[in-house]
Formats: sequence, C-alpha cells, structure tokens
Amino acid sequence: MITPKEIEEQCLRWWKDVLLSFCNSASCFPKEINRIGKVSSKDILKNLSAYKDSIQLLQNHSKENRRFGYKLILEKRQFDKIGKQQVPKKIIIEGIEDYLRIAGKEKEFETFFKNHSLIIQELPILQEWIKANPTKLIEHDSWFDTLKVCNYFIQNPKPHLYIRQLPIDIHTKYISENESIIQSLLEFLISEQTNQAEKKFERRFNLKYAEPLIRIRFLDNRLSPIETATDISLTLSEFNNFHSHCDNIFVAENLMNFLTLPHLPNTIAIWSGGGFNVSYLKEIDWLKSKQFYYWGDIDAQGFQILNQFRTYFPNTIAVMMGEETLSCFKSGEGEPAANQTLQHLTESETKLYNHLRQNNIRLEQEKITQAFAENKIKKLVVEHPITA
Repeated sequence: MITPKEIEEQCLRWWKDVLLSFCNSASCFPKEINRIGKVSSKDILKNLSAYKDSIQLLQNHSKENRRFGYKLILEKRQFDKIGKQQVPKKIIIEGIEDYLRIAGKEKEFETFFKNHSLIIQELPILQEWIKANPTKLIEHDSWFDTLKVCNYFIQNPKPHLYIRQLPIDIHTKYISENESIIQSLLEFLISEQTNQAEKKFERRFNLKYAEPLIRIRFLDNRLSPIETATDISLTLSEFNNFHSHCDNIFVAENLMNFLTLPHLPNTIAIWSGGGFNVSYLKEIDWLKSKQFYYWGDIDAQGFQILNQFRTYFPNTIAVMMGEETLSCFKSGEGEPAANQTLQHLTESETKLYNHLRQNNIRLEQEKITQAFAENKIKKLVVEHPITA
C-alpha cells in the first residue's frame, strides 16, 4: 500500500508539469494518484495490525487531519474471513497550495512566481524559453541583472567590446559567472546574430577577448616590416591580416629552439605557444601558400601534433624528428599516449611513432645540441631548398 512518503515522491515527479501549467495559465489540479497499491484479503490476514497502522498513517497525513495535503477517500470492502475493512479508493491533490505543502516546494514556487512575473514584464518574448527551461527560474535567482544583459544584446548584437567594457550596470564578472544561462538566453533571443560554430563565449557573441599571441622571428631581416625589429608578437587577428611575403615558415615546438634558429633566406619562424596550439594557425588564409617546416619533440605527442599540423598544411616537412636524431641523444621517459591512426605521417614517421608510443620514449628538442641543430638545418636546406 502507498505511504505518505511515496505520495510526496509522486508529487515531486509532477514538479515540472506544475510549473508548465502555470506558464500556460492552466491549472493541472485536482490531480489523482492512481497507483495506491492493491489490497487483498491475503495481505490483510498476513498482518492485520500492520495493515490498520498503514491506513491510520495515511489518515494522519491527510488533509482531513492536517488541514492541508492530500484528500484520502476510503471505501469499505467485504473480505472473506475478515469481513468488512476500509481500503484506500482514491488519493486526490485538490489544489496547488496542497501540492506545494506536500512536495515542500513553497519557497521554490515563490521564487519561480517572482522571477516569472519579472521576466514576462521585462521581456515577454522569453515566454517560450521559460516553457523549455522552467526550473531555471528557480536555479538562477539574479534575473534583474540577467535581463539587463539580454536587453543590451538585443539592441547591440555585435558589440565588438571586451566583456568588462560593456555599458551594462552589472559587476565586471557577472557575465562570466553566469555564462551558461546567459548563453542559453542569447541563443534564443539573437540566434541569427551569433557565431554558432564558435564554442568560446566571446567569439560566439561577437565580443573581444584576450587573443593568443603569435610570435614571429624574421630569419631573413629583409622581411621585417620594421627595420630594427627581427622578433615581434601579434594577436591572432593581427597576424591574420599580416601577410608576410616570405616563402618558407619554420614552426618550433620549443621556445628556445625558436629563438635560436639560424638566418635563412626568405624565411620566418612562428611560435604560437607550443604543443597543440598550432591549431591557431589553421584558418589563416595567407599561410596556405607557404612551405612549412615543423620541429617538434620526438615522442608520441610530437608526432600527433605533426599529423594535426599536416591536416592544415599538407606539404609540411618534419625537422629533426627521425631515427637518426633519436639515436644521437639520450632520450627519456615520455607521457603515455593512446594508439591513434595518424594518416598524415610518412611510412618511416609512422614506424617511429609506434615505436615511441609502445616504449614510452621521449627526446625533447632542448636535448639536441645547437651545433647538431644548425648542421641539420643547413643539410635540410640542401635537400629541400628554401626559396631565396
């Protein structure tokens, strides 16, 4: 037989439906609990005292005794051997006040009602969003400021400002602290003005952000736009508009190796932060016509990065990432790496990648001597001429 606790649990399962009925200006009450448990003479005979206690417990928690809650309707049924007994026929929740008391949702509904009224008054267009996200009106309880943000973006869907520059009367961390719900709202309100392919909040909603820096060394001084500068840093968007007239580009995993690359004709070197940050370069159109040389660590991750880099620039030549270099210097223990099929490696590179991964071997770039590096780069220029 059903218990008061199970009645409460059933009411909690109705919570979202109750909120939606309010949004639709329709009452979902009275509601009846149909599954109250079958009662047989065998059940009662087994423990008549416990059965009567169960009935009494239901009566004690009913609206008749507590002046709120569920209405318990009993009926008398004739049983063999034990005669007439009272059994539950219906359990009815007559109104929302009774429901809220049973479910313990009075305060939450008060918050929902308050926020619903505010939102509908300020931005009635959000009615459909509320229906899709009714519990958000309770989970998030700083709607006054959130609606300021929504109104601003409706009027200015492409601010091109940093978040802290937005002329909204909120504290500077408010948007970042409430990013998830603000993103959901803005995608509903200004979906046609958003950059759906972007995951980063600022880029998705046309805001400025702290862009990564791309560092450039001009290995041929003639290529520098500033006569006295051979090493400069540009934001990613500035780099996109830079358009160097070089033919060749060296990309190094290690910063010190980047800084110590020798003079090379018609060549620049790029450092984008190391590691998989090479992905910053993938959408830079002016790079597509250049010849790339990539110098990474000799380990599984190094070859994974090389493979990734070649998905952007297929003609990339690997520098000092072969068996000869590995055999010349003392290697160490690498980081474990899952087996991956790297389709953009050569046959010899794939063989070395599998050897490194299976044996957890790593040779870091900084372990390679400067003399060896310069000699190999000069030899590379002979084997793969760098355009002068």
